[in-house]
Formats: sequence, structure tokens, C-alpha cells
Amino acid sequence: MKASRIHAFGGPDALTCEEVPTPVIGDHEVLVRNRAAGINPIDWKTCSGGGAAAFIGKLPFIPGWEFAGIIEMVGTKVESFAPGDEVFGFIRFPEAAGCYAEYVAAPVAQIARKPSSLSFSEAAGLGLAGLTAWQALHDKGQLQAGETVLVLAAAGGVGHLAVQLARAAGAEVIGSASATNHDYLRSLGCSRLIDYHTQDLATEVQGADLVIDGIGGEVGISALSCLKEGGRLVTLPSVTADAVIRAAEGEGKQALGIRVEPNGQQLAELARLCSDGQLKLTLAGEVPLENAREAHQQSAGGHVRGKLVLTI
Repeated sequence: MKASRIHAFGGPDALTCEEVPTPVIGDHEVLVRNRAAGINPIDWKTCSGGGAAAFIGKLPFIPGWEFAGIIEMVGTKVESFAPGDEVFGFIRFPEAAGCYAEYVAAPVAQIARKPSSLSFSEAAGLGLAGLTAWQALHDKGQLQAGETVLVLAAAGGVGHLAVQLARAAGAEVIGSASATNHDYLRSLGCSRLIDYHTQDLATEVQGADLVIDGIGGEVGISALSCLKEGGRLVTLPSVTADAVIRAAEGEGKQALGIRVEPNGQQLAELARLCSDGQLKLTLAGEVPLENAREAHQQSAGGHVRGKLVLTI
């Protein structure tokens, strides 16, 4: 099968598209003929030696943790899926999952049926970002209906899904993004928008119950002042999470970090919301597997609206 992989840590040029063995599945796994793979910052960070590099084992390494495709074979203990089923998933994270490839071996507990309303590309981009948004809002943030949520980097891959999931949960949503994205974010459900280029968060927003911090660092620390007493901030970038949490403790406030976890049941709930029209993934672009280098360059640029995916 074809796959895009690295033999040494480096920049986008380290990726090469080549022939590799098709994976062998275990008893509780399925073999998926992959149609698309999501691209995320963790992919190129790991390929450069950061990100999840400590967990992936020996090189060579096939990046990617999310995919969508059609089951070709099921393990001997699999009863809930069958060949021909269209599925999507976010698998094995932070260990190597090998989704930049024509075939993927996926644990059945970490996949869900692809809703007919989504293309393979849309479904492939939903797993990591959707679960990150879901777990930040609900598992970590303990969001309740009627609360006010501030989403930083609201137009990004995680942010635009967090906006919609918060609205679906009955929250009022404030989004922080460049002015060029404000109309887009209003269409997703933001009732207020902050232009981070020209407006100060601490001045513009006060009394938020929950902040989803997709930026981290000094921006995440400044967003602590937006919280009401007893409010919560969930910071997504792991590299600055400790600094944000320490700053919160110094102010007597609550901040939590997060590492997204594979969860097939939550994927199925995301699929239901997509089918019901309450959640829509925005595709920033579709790039052929052979051009994964270019996709990493685009993702690393930091101004992608929605999700990039590789088509296979």
C-alpha cells in the first residue's frame, strides 16, 4: 500500500510517499480501506521531533490519527461492524496510528459509523478536533445549559466545532478571531465576536463561565481575567499548559489542560449531531496523499479556517 512517512525527524520535506506493508489486524480491530485522513498540528509537530514523538516508537513513522473509509476485513472478535461499513475514527493516540496510508488497522472501540450526510473528507477531519472540542467542553469544562462560553481561536479546526457544540448544549458563545472570520462565526452560532487584533480580551469579556483556550501562553493567561468567580478555563496547547495553570493558581482561579482521548461513543454522538444538522465541519482544503508535504506547510502557517485533509 502507499503511505506517507518519515525516516528521520525534520520539517515537511522529511515526508516521503512510498510502498509499505498493509497492516495486520488483531481480534478486536478492523482493516479499513482509507479514503481520507485528517491533518492536525500534532502531526507536523511530531514529525519534527516534538508533539507525540516520545510515544510513537522507532522510526520510520506514518503520521495521522484520524481517518474515514470503508471496512474491508474484521477481526475474529468483532461483532458490531462488517465489511462494507463506512466508518471514521480517531485512533491509538498518542501512539502511532498510521492514518496517512491507503489502509488502516483500527480498534473497534475507537471508531463510529460515518453519517451519510458527511463526505469521507469531512468525516476524516472530525475525529481529533471534534473529540478535543467535546472533551474540553463537557469532560473537562463541565458545561451546563445557559452558561457563557468564550472560545479563543474560534475559527480554527477545534474552535469552529467548539462553537457549534457549545450552542447545541444551550450555551451563549463568544468567539475570538480576526475580523475577517466574524461573519462566518456568527453563522455558526456566536452571539458576540472579539477581534483579537484590535480589542483586548480582558476589557471586552467578563463573567464567562468557561473559556476554551486554543492559543495558550500569554493569551491564555490574559483570558483568565474573563472568567466569573468559580469559572473554568480549559487550555488546549500542551506546550504552555503548565504556565497557564500556574497563573490560574496564582489568581485563585481554575485552569485545566487536556490530552484528547479516542472514544468511539463520543464519535457516534458527534456523528448524530452532524446528521441532525447541529454540527458541520468546515473543510479548509483537500490535498492528495502524495502532497502531504504541502499540507504540513499549510497547516504550520497557522491561519487555516476549519480542517485540512488528505485524500487517498
